[in-house]
Amino acid sequence: MNIIVTGGAGFIGGNFCHYMTNKYPEDNILCIDKLTYAGNMETLEPIMDKPNFRFFKADIADRNAIYKIFEEEKPDIVVNFAAESHVDRSISDPEIFLRTNIIGTSVMLDACRKYGIKRYHQVSTDEVYGDLPLDRTDLFFTEETPIHTSSPYSASKASADLLVQAYARTYKMPCTISRCSNNYGPYHFPEKLIPLIIANALNDKEIPVYGKGENVRDWLYVEDHCIAIDKIIRDGKEGEVYNIGGHNEKTNLEVVKTVLSLLDKSEDLIHYVTDRPGHDMRYAIDPTKIHNDLGWLPATPFKEGIRKTIDWYLNHREWWENIISGEYQNYYDKMYGNRG
Repeated sequence: MNIIVTGGAGFIGGNFCHYMTNKYPEDNILCIDKLTYAGNMETLEPIMDKPNFRFFKADIADRNAIYKIFEEEKPDIVVNFAAESHVDRSISDPEIFLRTNIIGTSVMLDACRKYGIKRYHQVSTDEVYGDLPLDRTDLFFTEETPIHTSSPYSASKASADLLVQAYARTYKMPCTISRCSNNYGPYHFPEKLIPLIIANALNDKEIPVYGKGENVRDWLYVEDHCIAIDKIIRDGKEGEVYNIGGHNEKTNLEVVKTVLSLLDKSEDLIHYVTDRPGHDMRYAIDPTKIHNDLGWLPATPFKEGIRKTIDWYLNHREWWENIISGEYQNYYDKMYGNRG
Protein backbone atom coordinates (compact mmCIF):
# COMPACT_ATOMS: atom_id res chain seq x y z
CA MET A 1 0.00 0.00 0.00
CA ASN A 2 0.94 3.64 -0.45
CA ILE A 3 0.39 5.48 2.85
CA ILE A 4 0.58 9.26 3.08
CA VAL A 5 1.63 10.59 6.50
CA THR A 6 1.23 14.34 6.83
CA GLY A 7 3.20 16.16 9.51
CA GLY A 8 5.69 13.32 9.42
CA ALA A 9 8.66 15.47 10.44
CA GLY A 10 6.93 16.38 13.70
CA PHE A 11 6.92 14.50 16.98
CA ILE A 12 4.08 11.97 16.70
CA GLY A 13 4.10 11.86 12.90
CA GLY A 14 7.85 11.23 12.90
CA ASN A 15 7.52 8.37 15.35
CA PHE A 16 4.70 6.96 13.22
CA CYS A 17 6.91 7.11 10.10
CA HIS A 18 9.64 5.20 11.98
CA TYR A 19 7.15 2.62 13.22
CA MET A 20 5.41 2.02 9.87
CA THR A 21 8.56 2.06 7.74
CA ASN A 22 10.19 -0.57 9.93
CA LYS A 23 7.12 -2.75 10.54
CA TYR A 24 5.79 -2.82 6.98
CA PRO A 25 8.71 -2.91 4.51
CA GLU A 26 6.23 -3.87 1.76
CA ASP A 27 4.30 -0.59 2.18
CA ASN A 28 5.46 2.79 0.89
CA ILE A 29 5.41 5.54 3.52
CA LEU A 30 5.04 8.94 1.83
CA CYS A 31 5.81 11.69 4.31
CA ILE A 32 4.52 15.23 3.70
CA ASP A 33 5.69 18.10 5.90
CA LYS A 34 5.88 21.86 5.48
CA LEU A 35 8.88 22.01 7.81
CA THR A 36 7.60 24.80 10.02
CA TYR A 37 9.52 25.52 13.23
CA ALA A 38 8.36 22.18 14.72
CA GLY A 39 9.21 20.08 11.66
CA ASN A 40 12.66 18.54 11.93
CA MET A 41 14.35 16.56 9.19
CA GLU A 42 16.85 15.21 11.70
CA THR A 43 13.95 13.23 13.16
CA LEU A 44 13.65 11.38 9.85
CA GLU A 45 17.36 10.87 9.21
CA PRO A 46 17.39 7.20 10.37
CA ILE A 47 14.79 6.24 7.74
CA MET A 48 15.52 8.68 4.89
CA ASP A 49 17.46 6.09 2.88
CA LYS A 50 15.01 3.23 3.36
CA PRO A 51 13.57 2.08 0.01
CA ASN A 52 9.97 2.28 1.29
CA PHE A 53 10.18 5.87 2.55
CA ARG A 54 9.90 9.14 0.61
CA PHE A 55 9.75 12.73 1.80
CA PHE A 56 7.83 15.60 0.20
CA LYS A 57 8.22 19.17 1.41
CA ALA A 58 4.74 20.65 1.04
CA ASP A 59 2.05 22.57 2.91
CA ILE A 60 -1.20 20.62 3.35
CA ALA A 61 -3.07 23.90 2.73
CA ASP A 62 -1.41 24.20 -0.70
CA ARG A 63 -4.02 22.57 -2.95
CA ASN A 64 -1.86 22.40 -6.07
CA ALA A 65 1.06 20.77 -4.26
CA ILE A 66 -1.16 18.22 -2.52
CA TYR A 67 -3.09 17.32 -5.68
CA LYS A 68 0.20 16.81 -7.54
CA ILE A 69 1.41 14.36 -4.89
CA PHE A 70 -1.89 12.45 -4.97
CA GLU A 71 -1.90 12.29 -8.75
CA GLU A 72 1.65 10.96 -8.91
CA GLU A 73 1.70 8.66 -5.86
CA LYS A 74 -1.90 7.32 -5.83
CA PRO A 75 -2.17 6.80 -2.06
CA ASP A 76 -4.35 4.10 -0.54
CA ILE A 77 -4.41 5.52 3.00
CA VAL A 78 -3.93 9.03 4.39
CA VAL A 79 -3.05 9.68 8.05
CA ASN A 80 -3.25 13.40 8.84
CA PHE A 81 -0.97 14.37 11.73
CA ALA A 82 -0.14 17.81 10.29
CA ALA A 83 -1.20 20.50 12.73
CA GLU A 84 -0.13 23.52 14.66
CA SER A 85 -0.37 22.14 18.18
CA HIS A 86 1.09 24.44 20.82
CA VAL A 87 -1.68 26.01 22.91
CA ASP A 88 0.39 29.02 24.01
CA ARG A 89 1.21 29.86 20.40
CA SER A 90 -2.48 29.58 19.45
CA ILE A 91 -3.37 32.15 22.09
CA SER A 92 -0.84 34.66 20.78
CA ASP A 93 -1.42 33.98 17.04
CA PRO A 94 -4.62 32.02 16.25
CA GLU A 95 -4.69 32.54 12.47
CA ILE A 96 -1.97 30.05 11.50
CA PHE A 97 -3.85 27.39 13.49
CA LEU A 98 -6.98 28.02 11.43
CA ARG A 99 -5.06 27.80 8.16
CA THR A 100 -3.21 24.57 8.89
CA ASN A 101 -5.67 22.73 11.08
CA ILE A 102 -8.91 23.62 9.26
CA ILE A 103 -8.06 24.71 5.69
CA GLY A 104 -5.28 22.12 5.48
CA THR A 105 -7.64 19.36 6.57
CA SER A 106 -10.22 20.48 3.99
CA VAL A 107 -7.59 20.34 1.22
CA MET A 108 -6.56 16.82 2.25
CA LEU A 109 -10.20 15.70 2.30
CA ASP A 110 -10.83 17.21 -1.13
CA ALA A 111 -7.76 15.43 -2.50
CA CYS A 112 -9.09 12.16 -1.10
CA ARG A 113 -12.45 12.81 -2.77
CA LYS A 114 -10.89 13.69 -6.10
CA TYR A 115 -8.39 10.84 -6.32
CA GLY A 116 -10.02 8.19 -4.13
CA ILE A 117 -8.61 6.44 -1.05
CA LYS A 118 -9.37 3.37 1.04
CA ARG A 119 -9.14 5.22 4.36
CA TYR A 120 -8.63 8.78 5.61
CA HIS A 121 -7.61 9.03 9.25
CA GLN A 122 -7.67 12.27 11.22
CA VAL A 123 -5.36 12.47 14.23
CA SER A 124 -7.11 14.68 16.77
CA THR A 125 -6.76 15.46 20.48
CA ASP A 126 -8.59 15.03 23.77
CA GLU A 127 -8.47 18.83 24.08
CA VAL A 128 -11.58 19.09 21.87
CA TYR A 129 -13.57 17.88 24.92
CA GLY A 130 -12.48 20.80 27.12
CA ASP A 131 -11.54 19.79 30.64
CA LEU A 132 -12.75 17.90 33.70
CA PRO A 133 -12.84 19.11 37.33
CA LEU A 134 -9.95 18.05 39.55
CA ASP A 135 -12.33 16.82 42.26
CA ARG A 136 -14.22 14.38 39.99
CA THR A 137 -11.70 11.63 39.35
CA ASP A 138 -14.59 9.35 38.41
CA LEU A 139 -15.22 11.33 35.20
CA PHE A 140 -13.52 10.50 31.90
CA PHE A 141 -13.79 11.62 28.28
CA THR A 142 -15.64 9.09 26.11
CA GLU A 143 -16.36 9.31 22.39
CA GLU A 144 -19.83 10.61 23.33
CA THR A 145 -18.51 13.51 25.42
CA PRO A 146 -19.69 16.80 23.82
CA ILE A 147 -17.06 19.01 22.19
CA HIS A 148 -16.33 21.99 24.43
CA THR A 149 -13.13 23.77 23.41
CA SER A 150 -11.00 26.10 25.52
CA SER A 151 -8.30 27.53 23.20
CA PRO A 152 -7.93 28.55 19.54
CA TYR A 153 -5.86 25.37 19.13
CA SER A 154 -8.55 23.00 20.42
CA ALA A 155 -11.25 24.93 18.52
CA SER A 156 -9.32 24.47 15.27
CA LYS A 157 -8.88 20.74 15.91
CA ALA A 158 -12.58 20.35 16.75
CA SER A 159 -13.46 22.17 13.52
CA ALA A 160 -11.29 19.73 11.58
CA ASP A 161 -13.01 16.77 13.25
CA LEU A 162 -16.42 18.13 12.27
CA LEU A 163 -15.24 18.56 8.68
CA VAL A 164 -14.09 14.95 8.57
CA GLN A 165 -17.44 13.74 9.92
CA ALA A 166 -19.28 15.91 7.39
CA TYR A 167 -17.27 14.47 4.48
CA ALA A 168 -17.90 10.96 5.76
CA ARG A 169 -21.65 11.57 5.81
CA THR A 170 -22.08 13.75 2.72
CA TYR A 171 -19.58 12.08 0.39
CA LYS A 172 -19.52 8.60 1.97
CA MET A 173 -15.78 8.99 2.44
CA PRO A 174 -14.13 6.15 4.43
CA CYS A 175 -12.94 8.17 7.43
CA THR A 176 -11.92 7.56 11.02
CA ILE A 177 -10.86 9.94 13.80
CA SER A 178 -8.71 9.33 16.88
CA ARG A 179 -8.46 11.61 19.90
CA CYS A 180 -5.39 11.05 22.03
CA SER A 181 -4.13 12.19 25.40
CA ASN A 182 -0.75 13.89 25.93
CA ASN A 183 2.03 12.03 24.15
CA TYR A 184 5.65 11.79 25.28
CA GLY A 185 8.74 9.95 24.06
CA PRO A 186 11.63 10.34 21.57
CA TYR A 187 11.82 13.30 19.17
CA HIS A 188 9.46 15.49 21.24
CA PHE A 189 10.00 19.20 20.42
CA PRO A 190 11.62 20.95 23.40
CA GLU A 191 8.86 23.57 23.81
CA LYS A 192 6.58 20.88 25.28
CA LEU A 193 6.58 20.03 28.99
CA ILE A 194 8.61 16.81 29.33
CA PRO A 195 11.44 17.60 26.88
CA LEU A 196 11.55 21.16 28.26
CA ILE A 197 12.04 19.79 31.78
CA ILE A 198 14.79 17.44 30.60
CA ALA A 199 16.67 20.04 28.54
CA ASN A 200 16.46 22.73 31.22
CA ALA A 201 17.41 20.37 34.02
CA LEU A 202 20.45 19.08 32.16
CA ASN A 203 21.52 22.69 31.68
CA ASP A 204 20.66 23.61 35.32
CA LYS A 205 18.13 26.18 34.10
CA GLU A 206 14.87 27.11 35.82
CA ILE A 207 11.86 24.97 34.93
CA PRO A 208 8.70 27.09 34.49
CA VAL A 209 5.54 25.56 35.98
CA TYR A 210 2.15 27.17 35.35
CA GLY A 211 0.16 28.18 38.44
CA LYS A 212 0.65 25.61 41.20
CA GLY A 213 1.31 22.72 38.82
CA GLU A 214 -2.03 21.14 39.69
CA ASN A 215 -3.21 20.58 36.12
CA VAL A 216 -3.65 16.88 35.38
CA ARG A 217 -2.80 15.19 32.08
CA ASP A 218 -3.13 11.57 30.94
CA TRP A 219 0.29 10.62 29.53
CA LEU A 220 0.55 8.26 26.54
CA TYR A 221 3.87 6.85 25.35
CA VAL A 222 4.16 7.74 21.67
CA GLU A 223 4.86 4.20 20.41
CA ASP A 224 1.64 2.99 22.04
CA HIS A 225 -0.17 5.74 20.13
CA CYS A 226 1.42 4.64 16.84
CA ILE A 227 0.28 1.05 17.42
CA ALA A 228 -3.28 2.27 18.08
CA ILE A 229 -3.42 4.30 14.86
CA ASP A 230 -2.06 1.36 12.89
CA LYS A 231 -4.90 -0.78 14.23
CA ILE A 232 -7.50 1.88 13.40
CA ILE A 233 -6.43 2.42 9.78
CA ARG A 234 -6.42 -1.33 9.14
CA ASP A 235 -9.36 -2.58 11.19
CA GLY A 236 -11.27 0.43 12.54
CA LYS A 237 -14.88 0.90 11.48
CA GLU A 238 -15.50 3.66 8.97
CA GLY A 239 -17.10 6.77 10.43
CA GLU A 240 -16.02 6.03 13.99
CA VAL A 241 -14.16 8.09 16.58
CA TYR A 242 -11.68 6.28 18.86
CA ASN A 243 -10.25 7.71 22.07
CA ILE A 244 -6.62 6.73 22.76
CA GLY A 245 -5.52 7.21 26.37
CA GLY A 246 -2.59 6.12 28.45
CA HIS A 247 -4.19 5.43 31.88
CA ASN A 248 -1.31 7.51 33.29
CA GLU A 249 -2.82 10.56 34.99
CA LYS A 250 -0.25 12.87 36.57
CA THR A 251 -0.22 16.48 37.72
CA ASN A 252 2.28 18.69 35.92
CA LEU A 253 4.17 19.10 39.20
CA GLU A 254 4.38 15.29 39.63
CA VAL A 255 5.87 15.01 36.14
CA VAL A 256 8.43 17.74 36.84
CA LYS A 257 9.50 16.21 40.15
CA THR A 258 9.73 12.71 38.63
CA VAL A 259 12.05 13.89 35.87
CA LEU A 260 14.21 15.91 38.27
CA SER A 261 14.51 12.90 40.56
CA LEU A 262 15.55 10.58 37.73
CA LEU A 263 18.15 13.13 36.58
CA ASP A 264 19.33 13.63 40.17
CA LYS A 265 18.57 17.36 39.94
CA SER A 266 17.31 19.66 42.70
CA GLU A 267 13.67 20.71 42.95
CA ASP A 268 15.04 24.21 43.51
CA LEU A 269 15.03 24.49 39.71
CA ILE A 270 11.20 24.67 39.76
CA HIS A 271 9.95 28.20 39.06
CA TYR A 272 6.20 28.88 39.33
CA VAL A 273 4.89 31.30 36.71
CA THR A 274 1.54 32.98 36.02
CA ASP A 275 -0.97 30.53 34.59
CA ARG A 276 -1.95 30.87 30.95
CA PRO A 277 -5.49 32.06 30.03
CA GLY A 278 -8.16 29.34 29.89
CA HIS A 279 -5.80 26.60 31.11
CA ASP A 280 -7.68 23.28 31.22
CA MET A 281 -7.51 21.59 34.61
CA ARG A 282 -7.78 17.86 33.89
CA TYR A 283 -7.76 15.58 30.85
CA ALA A 284 -8.62 11.90 31.26
CA ILE A 285 -9.56 9.50 28.48
CA ASP A 286 -11.60 6.31 28.67
CA PRO A 287 -10.14 4.03 25.94
CA THR A 288 -12.71 1.25 26.46
CA LYS A 289 -14.06 1.49 22.90
CA ILE A 290 -10.74 0.94 21.11
CA HIS A 291 -9.94 -1.88 23.54
CA ASN A 292 -13.26 -3.63 22.93
CA ASP A 293 -13.33 -3.06 19.17
CA LEU A 294 -9.65 -3.43 18.22
CA GLY A 295 -7.98 -5.06 21.23
CA TRP A 296 -5.70 -2.10 21.94
CA LEU A 297 -4.45 -1.16 25.39
CA PRO A 298 -1.51 1.09 26.34
CA ALA A 299 1.49 -1.14 26.98
CA THR A 300 3.85 1.37 28.61
CA PRO A 301 3.37 2.48 32.24
CA PHE A 302 4.52 6.03 32.91
CA LYS A 303 7.34 4.88 35.18
CA GLU A 304 8.81 2.82 32.33
CA GLY A 305 8.04 5.30 29.56
CA ILE A 306 9.57 8.29 31.31
CA ARG A 307 12.82 6.37 31.96
CA LYS A 308 12.99 5.37 28.28
CA THR A 309 12.31 8.97 27.27
CA ILE A 310 14.99 10.42 29.54
CA ASP A 311 17.50 7.82 28.31
CA TRP A 312 16.71 8.78 24.71
CA TYR A 313 17.35 12.47 25.40
CA LEU A 314 20.58 11.68 27.24
CA ASN A 315 21.76 9.60 24.26
CA HIS A 316 20.63 12.12 21.60
CA ARG A 317 21.80 15.44 23.01
CA GLU A 318 22.82 16.71 19.58
CA TRP A 319 19.21 16.37 18.31
CA TRP A 320 17.66 18.64 20.93
CA GLU A 321 20.68 20.93 21.28
CA ASN A 322 20.43 21.64 17.54
CA ILE A 323 16.81 22.66 18.09
CA ILE A 324 17.63 24.95 20.99
CA SER A 325 20.40 26.60 18.94
CA GLY A 326 18.22 26.84 15.81
CA GLU A 327 20.70 24.82 13.73
CA TYR A 328 18.08 22.15 12.93
CA GLN A 329 16.26 24.62 10.66
CA ASN A 330 19.19 24.52 8.23
CA TYR A 331 19.26 20.73 8.12
CA TYR A 332 16.86 20.22 5.21
CA ASP A 333 18.73 22.48 2.81
CA LYS A 334 22.11 21.17 3.95
CA MET A 335 21.37 17.47 3.77
CA TYR A 336 18.23 16.85 1.71
CA GLY A 337 17.70 19.90 -0.44
CA ASN A 338 18.20 17.89 -3.63
CA ARG A 339 15.83 15.03 -2.77
CA GLY A 340 12.63 16.87 -3.67
